[in-house]
Amino acid sequence: MKLVFVAVLALFTLSSVDRVDSSAYDKIVTHSRIRARLQGPNVCAMQQVMGTRKRKYFSTCRNWYKGSICGKKAMVVYECCPGYMKLEGMKGCPAVAPIDHVYGTLGLVKARTTQKYSALSKLREEIEGKGSFTMFAPSDEAWDLLDPEVRGALVSNVNIELYNALHYHMVNHRMLTKDLKNDMSITSMYNNLGLYINHYSNGIVTVNCARIIHGNQVATNGVVHVIDRVITNVVNTIQDALGVDDDLSSFSAVALASGVMEKLGQPGHFTLFVPTDDAFRNLEDGFLERIMGDKAAITALVNYHLLNSVQCSEAILAGSVHETAEGSTVEIGCDGDSLTVNGIKMVLKKDIVTTNGVIHLIDRVLIPDSAKEVMELVGESQSTFRDMVSELGLSAAMKPETEYTLLAPLNPAFSDEVMSLDQSLLKVILENHILKQKHKLSELYNGQLLETIAGKQLRVFIYRTAVCIENACMVRGSKEGSNGALHLMRSLIKPAQTTIYQVLMAEGRFNIFLSLMKSAGLTELLKQEGSYTVFAPTDEAFDGLTERDITLLASDVNALRTILLYHFSNGVFINGGLEGGVTNLLKTIQGHNLQVLSVNKSIHVNSLDVPDIDLMATNGVVHVVKNILYPGDLPVGRESLLELLKKLIKYIQFKYVSGFSYPKIPLTFIKRTITTTTHVQAESHVDSVPEITKVTRVIKGEPTFTKVTRVIEGEPTITKVTRVIEGEPTITKVTRVIEGKPAITKVTRVIEGEPAITKVTRVIEGEPAITKVTRVIEGKPAITKVTRVIKGEPTITKVTRVVKGEPTITKVTRVVEGEPTLNKVKRVIEGEPAITKVTRVIEGLPSITKVTRVIETHRGSSDGRLETEGDINKMLEEGPEFSKITTIHGNPEMIDQESERITKLIQGPEFSKITTIHGNPEMIDQESERITKLIQGGGSMGAPAKRAPVGVRRRKVRLVRRHNNQKSHPAKTSPYQSRPAQSISVQP
Repeated sequence: MKLVFVAVLALFTLSSVDRVDSSAYDKIVTHSRIRARLQGPNVCAMQQVMGTRKRKYFSTCRNWYKGSICGKKAMVVYECCPGYMKLEGMKGCPAVAPIDHVYGTLGLVKARTTQKYSALSKLREEIEGKGSFTMFAPSDEAWDLLDPEVRGALVSNVNIELYNALHYHMVNHRMLTKDLKNDMSITSMYNNLGLYINHYSNGIVTVNCARIIHGNQVATNGVVHVIDRVITNVVNTIQDALGVDDDLSSFSAVALASGVMEKLGQPGHFTLFVPTDDAFRNLEDGFLERIMGDKAAITALVNYHLLNSVQCSEAILAGSVHETAEGSTVEIGCDGDSLTVNGIKMVLKKDIVTTNGVIHLIDRVLIPDSAKEVMELVGESQSTFRDMVSELGLSAAMKPETEYTLLAPLNPAFSDEVMSLDQSLLKVILENHILKQKHKLSELYNGQLLETIAGKQLRVFIYRTAVCIENACMVRGSKEGSNGALHLMRSLIKPAQTTIYQVLMAEGRFNIFLSLMKSAGLTELLKQEGSYTVFAPTDEAFDGLTERDITLLASDVNALRTILLYHFSNGVFINGGLEGGVTNLLKTIQGHNLQVLSVNKSIHVNSLDVPDIDLMATNGVVHVVKNILYPGDLPVGRESLLELLKKLIKYIQFKYVSGFSYPKIPLTFIKRTITTTTHVQAESHVDSVPEITKVTRVIKGEPTFTKVTRVIEGEPTITKVTRVIEGEPTITKVTRVIEGKPAITKVTRVIEGEPAITKVTRVIEGEPAITKVTRVIEGKPAITKVTRVIKGEPTITKVTRVVKGEPTITKVTRVVEGEPTLNKVKRVIEGEPAITKVTRVIEGLPSITKVTRVIETHRGSSDGRLETEGDINKMLEEGPEFSKITTIHGNPEMIDQESERITKLIQGPEFSKITTIHGNPEMIDQESERITKLIQGGGSMGAPAKRAPVGVRRRKVRLVRRHNNQKSHPAKTSPYQSRPAQSISVQP
């Protein structure tokens, strides 16, 4: 009686402690007790697998309600919970088991073989005596399962081998199941070798992968846990175990090549599924050789066989998913006594325990997706796509060294209609499903553009519960291969080709809607870039409206915009992206929400049916409605509009609020594009390729048409504008100038005798600068070109006049015929050197005003030349008509000065300043005399003048001015060739 009291007290104490700090094992036992409460006190319900070696389990809820363990039917049995016993004639297990030392407790828990071997090996005295022990005692069935040779060797040497073996099952202090933590290593009583504990969430506790089937049997000098197998001492790591088994040489070679083998020799808690050599021989020809050359692929292969946790076979009661070291997952399950991997029986030998984990030998090689090529990832549900890619010759674009992504439609997407298409069209369709680069699912984002092998751009749309590409959405099952990725698509991808505006125009049933959009100034919204969802009403939605009604609706712009913009939502929302079975709220541009419900393959908006959906456009998607949409809580403030809306919309009750007016909606969402083109031309007389600068500005507010001229400081650019005018073609050259410092006035005088060109250049010393003068005149721009042509024996005099005020560019040419000579005279004037450039810039359309002064030949000339002796003298005596010049540089006082200067130039050059001609000073006197005679003597040294044919009258000089609207004709030139030019050096 005293012994029973001590046992009850001990159990009470231990159970109290257990409640404070219970383990998964303790919790599962408690649940079993609850399930068996109708059987009496202290009874536990257990499941026993029928027809297998699996014994009894304190079962989890999952297995309990399924009525099976490892896929096999399990029956329920009731037994006394650990520490309790039956009493004859009483229900349940009302008695507490008597407490004894460890040796006596072995008999109590029916571990009689262990008790027997303890006596044979002289261990009995130790476990009956003083101390505190934990003994993991193999059950009688466990000894029967031990290899007979091993068992015989133990029994034949009881004092050493058997004694040591039993000591390896013992720890020299008491440890209850709650003290046995997962991945714990404890020291045994044999040579301090370790025992490896795993405590799983399903309540299973193992020691070196042997399951505790009856735990926490308390003894006076310790505790006994009954286990289901005899355990052996462990000294090898996983790396060591691979090295000593010749049948694992192939995997060992692969592990060495991948660099993972070193990890397998380090401390840790691993599970390794090792394929045998036969498994490697069963691989597809060439596969192993291919991946052995790819370090990433071979590493992925090895890591796919490795778990970063210890999974003993006895802890697996049903399939469970585990993450591999490669990163993907495998399902580890059981089928009766066999382990399964991904649902396949493949384990040949299980539970090879090592110091850093456990090994299971399997009969096939596990190949992860990351070690496969993308085409190898295509499954049977996409077999039609795979076959068509091969038949249409697209496999060439998917080489092992090339990264790509497959968007593989499921087999039902290839309907009879699709399969009947021409093969060239099918090839184009399939090209839309092959992307150039690897795009993992986790890297996709909304608005992303993906390029196909055909160069097309596909848009990505991300929703709460879906990922879609253009009109097609993905289904679960995306995979990543060694050279790309695979995504499964519900339907074929059809990239958009046109804008929303073009889609509506092509349909031909949205004419009224488009007309109202135009009246509201919203047409650009249909054309511009962006992402919009439009519920577009057909012409049928406006049935019953007269033209007067439509005019009335369009007359109130704010009301019209409010109604129309309620049909628009920012973002592309296709049917596949909407969450099914719930109301999706889409905020409109107008501000109120649309209520959209997706049901199967159709949608409803504000409870209205949408007959046509997913009309894809480059800037959004169109859903077709046959009703006008209107916010139900938005009032109407005019009776005329109320009556009109009642004709249009019959599915809601309008709220009339007298005087209510629709607020103005800022059109900030309209993007306005301004394009400025600048043609840049090289310096004078050098052609260049024009550059074009395109500037796009987005301006908020009401759209307007604005012409903008960009002024860019810095190096000047030249815009060359060509205007086509009937008659002789002309070019108007407009030069953009930048104001600066004053510059050079250039005067060119050309005189032909024996035709000669005299060029006089004024050089002003000082700080060089460029002065650009811009004259801006409102109206149509024009460039005035003045040419003075004197027929006869022409001498060419080029005078450039600079006129201040409203400047014009006047070009005066005086032509005197004769033997051509080129005399270049440089006149140097002291002062600040500068360059003066006068440009007349006129805004508007360019035009040309050409003023030509024509001096007809004398009567006596038969060929249009001047007479040498008389006519030239007369013309030179007359001189230029300075009376018609009113101002120079805006200064009337300069007329006399310039008149006198130009007259002196015409009378003859200042030969005193000429120092050399052609580098020969001796030619100065000769050339001076010749030029003087030429100018003063009427060109007697030139070619002999020819008289005009008989009957040709000589006319007086007349000045003809041709205005903007008149045709211009080029001046006639001398039929004679000029002689090579002579160079004349002039000293200042």
